Amino acid sequence: MLLKDSLQNAAAWFDLLEADQQARVQRDVLVTHYPAGAMIERKGEKAYAWMGVLAGLVKVSVGNQDGKMASLTGVPPGGWIGEGSLLKREARKYDIVALRESSIIRLPESTFNWLLDSSIPFNRYLLHQLNERVGQFIGKAEYDRLLAPDARVARCLAELFNPLLYPGKSTRLDITQEEIGYLARTSRQRTNQALRTLEAAQLLKVEYGAVQVLDLAGLRQYGL
Repeated sequence: MLLKDSLQNAAAWFDLLEADQQARVQRDVLVTHYPAGAMIERKGEKAYAWMGVLAGLVKVSVGNQDGKMASLTGVPPGGWIGEGSLLKREARKYDIVALRESSIIRLPESTFNWLLDSSIPFNRYLLHQLNERVGQFIGKAEYDRLLAPDARVARCLAELFNPLLYPGKSTRLDITQEEIGYLARTSRQRTNQALRTLEAAQLLKVEYGAVQVLDLAGLRQYGL
């Protein structure tokens, strides 16, 4: 029952499944715990599971041989990632790293494909997720090039509250200023300044080790 409760909280698609499908998912998933800074999946490795964040916060990033890193996105609890690599049966094109102590659910490739073959609601969910992901990365490419640091921080936070990609029920997220800086690609000092600016605009409230969003629409539109 505990695993079922965890899946219902961390996988919006779980309740779309039939009873026998839920039973197989519960039987097949694997939960793994990682300390902060741990490499969860490495670029170039073959994808063998769809991954969801049960607890914590992870970042998706790429790097080169010179050691330069670029964060593509963050994934809070309730978010799932890696479906593209499974569908294309290819090696992962990015690293997945735990920004803080995190718990990861893995749905094996065989079960993922079985759900694709047997569940129309699961297919619809995945289609919406893929469409939203494309929109997310197009938007990120735009604001990384055009927006000032305050607006980049605002958009970075708004991404983490995307109701389709990360269907959490809370407007509060456990995240530090350092973690926000990693994801927005801004220095810690500049991140702090941006958060104070956004707080003064009554878009969010900065708490100890967390951010409470007051106006999600405002964050999404900030700087336009």
